[in-house]
This record gives sequence, structure tokens and C-alpha cells, in this order.
Amino acid sequence: MKNVRQTNINMHRDAWVEINIDNLEHNIKEIKKYVPEDTKLLGVVKADAYGHGAVMLAPTILASGIDMLGVASIDEGVDLRNAKINCDILVLGAVPVWAVESAVKADLSISIFSKGHIEACRQAYERTGIKPKVHIKLDTGMNRIGVSEDFAVEFIKDVQSCGFVNLQGIFTHLAMAESIEETQKQIDKWNKIISQIDTTGLLLHIQNTAGTMSYTINGTNMRRVGIALYGLAPDYPPCLNQKPDLKPLISLKGRIVNIHTAKDGEGVSYSYTYRAHGNRIIATLPIGYADGVPRALSNRILGLLNGHKVPQVGNITMDQMMFDITGVDAQLGDIITLLDEEHSVDNWANMLGTINYELICRLKVRLPRIYTR
Repeated sequence: MKNVRQTNINMHRDAWVEINIDNLEHNIKEIKKYVPEDTKLLGVVKADAYGHGAVMLAPTILASGIDMLGVASIDEGVDLRNAKINCDILVLGAVPVWAVESAVKADLSISIFSKGHIEACRQAYERTGIKPKVHIKLDTGMNRIGVSEDFAVEFIKDVQSCGFVNLQGIFTHLAMAESIEETQKQIDKWNKIISQIDTTGLLLHIQNTAGTMSYTINGTNMRRVGIALYGLAPDYPPCLNQKPDLKPLISLKGRIVNIHTAKDGEGVSYSYTYRAHGNRIIATLPIGYADGVPRALSNRILGLLNGHKVPQVGNITMDQMMFDITGVDAQLGDIITLLDEEHSVDNWANMLGTINYELICRLKVRLPRIYTR
């Protein structure tokens, strides 16, 4: 029997995303096979858990053995706090100095990497009487945010000497975990910095999802996993012999709202990028690029209807797309599945020359989410 729960959205349309919570639990079990027992795990739930619904999934993620959560912004962390998620939450992204006090009041840990952050922490402490919880972010090669290698040791020691912060950890981020050579360069920089400071009691984390599966880095005691939670894989390095058995959580489905015949030579959808060869039976699905299905996939993807693969035809429009269902026994209200465990978003990403991360995040825009077991 399938148990279902739904987010607080009025489902007044024939299109939706299903999220399989059993698969989430399965994926975490797989991830933990690659992690030493004495190593903590941070589950990344930024971008609304990569479009899967952070508030709905957080309890299962934590109950399955993840120790803390990572978000991109204070607002994402506050959303979790408002939902009574009480675990440690780290804001992985850059926090505006003027917002540090808000993070403190919400009991969020923040990433710091500038003197401006230190001063903002001091002011927040003076106003609230609460020491801001911080993790120092190092830039070892990503060239995005973080303290550069040249100033890292000095910065860390400055923070350690402050009496107004609660330093919890130090971390960096791998830019090319799929490359053993480039990753080793970052590990060398990390080790050089860490060897010069007192790390007693600190969380030290460098591995992302691909790094968690592929590298053992001495001295680290926490790893961060994101995309693997949701059953999708990053680019792995060649040194990973056994890839985890991950199961995608998301299924994308819609009900047929119209069936009609396109006569020989007639065009379908805008600009007639598809014309019927002979009479074709066309079904319309109420899903479009405003729901996160890229228009560039027009005339390139398949749907699953009553056990049959059916091609999408014509340009995908803002709210609708069409399928050629000629020869398939179907009627109004029948479900066409665009994504499921067997038809992963990876296929779409390969077609478009992008990554699964980008596409899966798009599906959160306006599709109702239904959670199943």
C-alpha cells in the first residue's frame, strides 16, 4: 500500500511531482556505507532540498542518521526553524554582515571569511548576549568565497582569540572532485593550513558528495552530502570503483486534459517545429517550461503512458506540452509520466549539456509535491 502526504498546496491542476520517502531512506543508508562511523554527516537541503521540499524531508533525513543540515541562506534556515527543525543548521553561503544578528536569533551557524564578519559577530554578541556560531570557510581553489590560503592561518587564529564567537568548525569546498589531481592540490592546501592551528573540538569538513564517496582525507571528521540524498549522482573520479546504489526520489506526472487528431501535414504547437506525418493522435499535458521542463527539450523527450513510451511533439509551451499517442489505448485523465526511477533527469541533462542539479531544482517552481511511501 502506498501512503501519501501532500504539501500545503491546493492541488487544482492535473500535474504534480511525487517524492518517494522510502528512496530517501535507502539513499542515506547507501551513503553511510562510504563514511566511517566516527564521522558526522551534514545533509545539504539548500534550494528547498534541491526542489524536493526541505521542510517535508528534514525529519526523515535527520531520523535516518544525518547529524546536521546545510542551507544556502539565513532565510532557508529560518524556514526550517519555523517548521520546528531543531538540529544544528549551517548557512553554507555568504551571510550579509547586516544579517548576522538574525542568524544568531534563529540559532543558525554561519560561514565567515572576512574581517567584516568578525566585526558583525562582535556587534551581534553585544546586542544579543549570544555568541554567534561560526564555521570558517577557506578558499583552497574554488575561487568563490572563503579566506585565501595566504591569510587563512592568521584569520583562524584571530577568530580563535575572539571571546565573542563560538567557533564550531572549519571547512572548504572541492571544485573538481571528479579530478584526482586537482582535488589533491586542494587537499594539500587544506593540510598545510590545518597543520598550523589548534583544531581541538572543531568540525573539519572538506568532502562534498563526490568527495565523500571517493576520498579519505585524514583529520576530517564531517562530510557534506547533497545530490546523493535525492538519488542523483555527481561526477565521480575514476578512483571510485563501486558507485552507490542511489534511487531518485522524484517522479513527474500529469493527466491528459485533451485528445484530438492532427491531420497529415498539420503543425503542432508554436512555430510548427513538428508536423504530422499522416493522421496522428495528440494528447495535451498541463506541464510546461514554467513548471521547470526546459523548452529546449521540445521534440526530444519521451513520456510513459499505460506502459508505452510516447514522444513529446511540438514546442513545449509555458503551461502545456503535447505527446503523440497514436496507437496507444488512452483516454482523458490517464497519466503520462515524464520522470521516474527508470527515466531519470540525468537523461534530460545529457541532452542539454548541463547537470542534473540545475534541472531538478527547476521543478519546485509551481508543481504541487506529493510525498509517498
